[in-house]
Amino acid sequence: MALVNVVNMAVLDNPAPFLSEFSFEITFECLQPLSDDLEWKVLYVGSAEDTSHDQVLDEILVGPIPVGINKFVLQADAPDISQIPEGDILGVTVVLVTCSYREKEFLRVGYYVNNEYTEQYDEENGPPKPLDMNKVRRVVLSEKPRVTRFSIPWGDKEEEPSQQENVPLEGEADEQQQEQQSMGGQMLEDAKGMALEEMGGGDDDVVESEEEDDVSVEGKDMMMEDVMMGNAVEAAME
Repeated sequence: MALVNVVNMAVLDNPAPFLSEFSFEITFECLQPLSDDLEWKVLYVGSAEDTSHDQVLDEILVGPIPVGINKFVLQADAPDISQIPEGDILGVTVVLVTCSYREKEFLRVGYYVNNEYTEQYDEENGPPKPLDMNKVRRVVLSEKPRVTRFSIPWGDKEEEPSQQENVPLEGEADEQQQEQQSMGGQMLEDAKGMALEEMGGGDDDVVESEEEDDVSVEGKDMMMEDVMMGNAVEAAME
């Protein structure tokens, strides 16, 4: 059973200049006390053709986590344009937000991002080169993200069969990184030939791990709108 369920994720300051920070307001529920922090990561897909251009924009630890409803804002720097091929700066790409516990990823949320030049230019000649990045606008297509959940061990270390099982095997972290990058690339492949308004997808775009338990699919209808949390307690974490 999943002990952490993300119930809402809102993209703040959207649209925004390309060079501005990404900001995600994340609301999640913790069902039981956690011994360790949650690790949140933001990854930007620089090119559909080459994962070496993908960038981890930020990694933070959030904790200690109180039981109940928690809310915080995850901010990440804009991508380094020097690591993005010139031909891939404009157009559609993907940004991923992931969450892990004890180095085990249990949540991955993918958004399509459309980067557009705000000044008119000749379609035949294309935008001016080099690009004036102050005139590039970023639009996160936030209506319906693509959500993937994974089943992970949540129990205390001493209760699990072996503490060694919680230690990533050699190369396991790299494999997880490659999986995240491949998801971004797959989303871009899926987007080929689609209009921007189609990229939000439908309810079937929420992808669940085959090993997922029933409890952790509560958030599958997660939308990018503000939700009323009733009298729930909000825990602000730096």
